[in-house]
Amino acid sequence: MIESELAQAAIKLVLLALVSLLIPASYRVIVGPTLPDRLQAVDLITTLLIAIIVMLALVEGTQAFVDMAIALAAFAFVGTISIARYISEGRAF
Repeated sequence: MIESELAQAAIKLVLLALVSLLIPASYRVIVGPTLPDRLQAVDLITTLLIAIIVMLALVEGTQAFVDMAIALAAFAFVGTISIARYISEGRAF
């Protein structure tokens, strides 16, 4: 857990910014004109969620959140590669 008041305020500000960035990314997933645009927006959302989880780990002071963020990053990477290959070649594997 972070003891400094300035650091706590900065983390809260960063969390607010990250959560607010989820709104335009979600809009791009819904309205995106092409499938690659939607894939990029989903990848952005997972990246934002990973950052939010890491910031929450700093606030709470637990290692479990960091482990969850690493697992989410691994799954997101594999999913993005699979969907990108499906878009480009028409097959997943």
